[in-house]
Amino acid sequence: MPNSLQVSTATRSDSGAWEAYVDSRGDAAGYHSWRWRDVFANAFGHEPVYLIAREGGVITGVLPMVQIKSLLFGRTLTSLPFVNYGGVMADAPEAGRALVEAAHEEARQRRCSHVELRHIEQQFPNLPVKRHKVSMRLALGPSMWEGLDRKVRNQIRKAEKSRLTVERGGEALVGDFYAVFARNMRDLGTPVYSRRLFEEVLRAFPDRAQLHIVRLNGTPVAGGFTYRTASMVQLPWASSLRAYNTLCPNVLLYWDAIQFAQQAGASVFDMGRSTPNEGTFKFKSQWGAEPVPLHWEYELMTPGALPNVSPANPTYQLAISLWQKLPLAVTTRVGPMIVRAIP
Repeated sequence: MPNSLQVSTATRSDSGAWEAYVDSRGDAAGYHSWRWRDVFANAFGHEPVYLIAREGGVITGVLPMVQIKSLLFGRTLTSLPFVNYGGVMADAPEAGRALVEAAHEEARQRRCSHVELRHIEQQFPNLPVKRHKVSMRLALGPSMWEGLDRKVRNQIRKAEKSRLTVERGGEALVGDFYAVFARNMRDLGTPVYSRRLFEEVLRAFPDRAQLHIVRLNGTPVAGGFTYRTASMVQLPWASSLRAYNTLCPNVLLYWDAIQFAQQAGASVFDMGRSTPNEGTFKFKSQWGAEPVPLHWEYELMTPGALPNVSPANPTYQLAISLWQKLPLAVTTRVGPMIVRAIP
């Protein structure tokens, strides 16, 4: 490490310089923004640990992390939990390595079991890595309709003929979105995030975040949450009600989000994280989206197996089946208390 390269814990006084650095980077994923720091703290009650590297007083790298304390999974540092990307962003390998070394020390002092770095591309070949997820990305162009599979076009037409409509907006639509999202998560057997998460993101990013609600006679039957960066629109959260599947509301939701991405001037539409060859992966593939492998790299405090909190883990299958049978009121109340500990 060069003598002038230093890593420190960023404080609120660094927020302006942090944002300026992130904005200057063409590879910033949007989640590196300082504003996510308050989202994690306010929505989940977790402690953000943001590291900043400087050389000669000039920022050369950042690493946003969140400490999660869980009775079930122990203590961890994750960059970044609950979203698809995070990890190290640095101008040079030396700054990147210095940030990882500082993260290791933070984890040791906090008695964490590991540091998880969620990268799009692998950055540290010496670290153990998982490649179990992909980001499904669709290149946007002027003739998206003509490029769609015939089956998809027919499903969009069917949704429109079924008198489904789409509304876009902000905080005023959170209730409608959450009603769909919470029920769908229960049906999947997955604990649901709190409504406050989506409220916090919309308040922190009124210029980037938006809701898309599909309605049938005024009733919300599908909902999506888009997040915009300079050249990309992402759809990190989307749900639809199973009872209306024959009307294809989920297809109309994705088509509206794609149209929005085009209108916003994006060149890429990120359909979100998927597990290869599973249901959501196949659904997104039919739009022409291509998988981009994600690399989750780990700094382990002690040698051992990499963490596995995936719903596909056989350990959780019984819990999933039981969760699906619980009343919606129960899962909506209890779910946020559980999922806050699962990054």
